[in-house]
Amino acid sequence: MSSRKTTVRFEERAELLDFLLEVSAITSETLELDRLLDNVAEIIKKVIPYQLFAILLYNEKRKGLKIRHAIGHREEICKNLFVALGEGVTGIAAAERNAILVPDVTKHPFYLNALDAVRSELAVPMVARDKLVGVIDIQSTKIGAFTEYDKALLKLIATRVAGAIDNARLYRRLDLQNHTFKILHQVSQEFSTLLDVDALLSKLVEIIRKLISYDAFSLFLVDEENKVLRRKFAIRYDERVELDNIPLGKGLTGTAAETKQTVRVNDTQADPRYIASHPGIRSEVALPLILKGRVIGILDLESEKLGNYSDDHVRILQTLAPQIAASIENARLYEELAIREQKMEADLQAGRKLQSVLLPSEAPEVKGLEIGIGLRPARQISGDLFDFFEHGEESVVIAFGDSSGKGAAAALYGALVGGLLRSLAPRRRSPAILLKALNTTLLERKVEAQYVTLLVLRWEAATRTMTMANAGAATPLICRAGAILKPTAEGVPVGLLDTRDYDEVHVPMQSGDLLVLYSDGVSDGLNVEGDEFGVDRIASVMERTSSSTPKQIVDAIFEDLDNFTQGADQFDDQTLLVMKVN
Repeated sequence: MSSRKTTVRFEERAELLDFLLEVSAITSETLELDRLLDNVAEIIKKVIPYQLFAILLYNEKRKGLKIRHAIGHREEICKNLFVALGEGVTGIAAAERNAILVPDVTKHPFYLNALDAVRSELAVPMVARDKLVGVIDIQSTKIGAFTEYDKALLKLIATRVAGAIDNARLYRRLDLQNHTFKILHQVSQEFSTLLDVDALLSKLVEIIRKLISYDAFSLFLVDEENKVLRRKFAIRYDERVELDNIPLGKGLTGTAAETKQTVRVNDTQADPRYIASHPGIRSEVALPLILKGRVIGILDLESEKLGNYSDDHVRILQTLAPQIAASIENARLYEELAIREQKMEADLQAGRKLQSVLLPSEAPEVKGLEIGIGLRPARQISGDLFDFFEHGEESVVIAFGDSSGKGAAAALYGALVGGLLRSLAPRRRSPAILLKALNTTLLERKVEAQYVTLLVLRWEAATRTMTMANAGAATPLICRAGAILKPTAEGVPVGLLDTRDYDEVHVPMQSGDLLVLYSDGVSDGLNVEGDEFGVDRIASVMERTSSSTPKQIVDAIFEDLDNFTQGADQFDDQTLLVMKVN
């Protein structure tokens, strides 16, 4: 179609208006940028013939234009061409925000030669909300292929297209932000559960790839003693590679570590600090991983593209950095602890022998009660604790609890609590007063992140009364004449909060009553499907075996628990204390 035919088409004003309405309709039917630009190229082709077509979008940060959609241009031109404001026909059109028609590009002093056969060019800027959006550029192999009428028509098209492109870019940016937020949420969930360094880094590579393109990924850990960055993980084109250690302060990564600042370079060849570790790299961003004010490592991304990393990319990485730093440090500490745990195995065996002395292996004789005990540690030693403290012939105080955590730390803290109870209980008959005194004493010896859930009961044989105070432990179950009773007693674990008072609950007991204390390792026991054993199953065994001895009931509950959890690992200590009123 010649330019003359185009002129004839719109010799009626109504025809021109109809066409512009068509332009508006086509450009408003989608917010997908690629589809929108396809539509723009197609509708312009209908009215203005061209051999080469390009829509260049403006980059505010770099103050220039980059081809976003093209027809007829070579791939390397589309990939690498960057036009600064005022450079070439398109750059001048953008800088002046004015359409430029060049009938013969060989006579234009600022023409940028993209194809030797090109003879004429028409560049029209797109402006929306008084901001430069980009430039529509069409070229032809014929001299004088475009007319002033074409110029005016393309200006009208550009006016309508500019807003649509701006909206599509905004939509894309919001869509990317939404995608980013979803991935960041995924990071917070997954990283908190990964304690293996290799698994963590593999997941990190996968997640960052979803957010930011790169050709090389490296992670270095700081060796403070030798003042170097030691390579922990590096890939190029998804293949593991080996990198040398880098002195602190050297290269872009060393600079980031020394200054505690993100280092971003749009052109590595123009930066004297750059140390070539991969051939062909043109842009790089090095991000310090900081934990409690200390740089523990460097996350480094490299690309073969100039200026590949934007402000948004840096913000994403800086948002991820604290989580990455904490997860890497946690994984590293976990590895160290795993090694130490192996060395502690012999000590744990000795600890188990000592604990067998500290915890009662058999129930004492208590007037009015028959007692059965069951203890099965999840590891070599248990964090569960229980003990009996006599107050004359008619009364006894019973403590039953669980220190936070598992293994040696929980057992040692439990041993501390047990020792304090043996010191405090003989002088305090009231369970509530005993808990308050224990809480005060533990806070004087505050151990970070350690506490104890504890149930304290006082049995009065003369009145057959059980008085209880609770500090976060499970309340006992009572089976009376085939019915299950669940007395209510609540309170905060000891060792957590200051000035804590505890309430007491008095429960009259009857002859034949069965009372069961259980640790959460029993009630929370899981089967292979992830279902909990639960309190109701404990109650069911109590109802079924209420006529048996306390020791037989202990064995029956453990047997039922084992049948339920068959094939699943025991993750917590399992302790039972069964008492029957004579």
